[in-house]
Amino acid sequence: MTTPTNGRGRAIRVLLADDQALVRAAFAMLVGTAPDMTVVGQAGTGREAVELARAERADVVVMDIRMPGTDGIEATRLIASDQDLAGVKVLVLTTYDTDENVVEALRSGASGFLVKDTRPAELLAAIRTVAGGEALLSPGPTASLIARVLRTPGTTAPPPVAPPALDSLSARERQVLTLVARGLNNTEIAEDLALSPFTAKTHVSRIMGKLGVRDRAQLVIAAYESGLVVPGDAEPAP
Repeated sequence: MTTPTNGRGRAIRVLLADDQALVRAAFAMLVGTAPDMTVVGQAGTGREAVELARAERADVVVMDIRMPGTDGIEATRLIASDQDLAGVKVLVLTTYDTDENVVEALRSGASGFLVKDTRPAELLAAIRTVAGGEALLSPGPTASLIARVLRTPGTTAPPPVAPPALDSLSARERQVLTLVARGLNNTEIAEDLALSPFTAKTHVSRIMGKLGVRDRAQLVIAAYESGLVVPGDAEPAP
């Protein structure tokens, strides 16, 4: 069996951003145990994370949300909006899975999130997942977070991604988007809709193009914010 990499025949280049040196050191030791990863830099602020992501050509930035100065949300936005960093994925870390800042981080371009007390093997698996171009989301917590943010006054500032033009989606594409929002991967979507995995992947790519979003994480945000999927409902909203 081949060693997992970022798909380009080399180890996944990981950048660690956290304002606590001990946390960075612990994560660096953990990532260093993985034969398919290498730590290319450590940042104590969001601004340093952006600069190092560019200088070191990182594949994945493991980004703490709460940092002084430029925080993890703004740093994620700067990375996601920089065409020169189009291949860089951001995995945000939070102390609590109820942190509403997670939604803003996902809006800003993060590919997923984890709580800091996650198990070591799960963190390594998460890095591999986002490096491979997939979103890392927990459908339950993500849905409840989005629902809470959308209900809370003062949190309705427009996201950096344009509101989804759902009218441009076909009926099949709406079905696929609904399943993406509920956490299904391409293989599971294919099974649910009796499609080939390649066709499911093609649908997802076309939807991202039509809605102008960066990755699957932003597709999830778009599905909930548009009302296509309503947290807690078994079926998409009419």
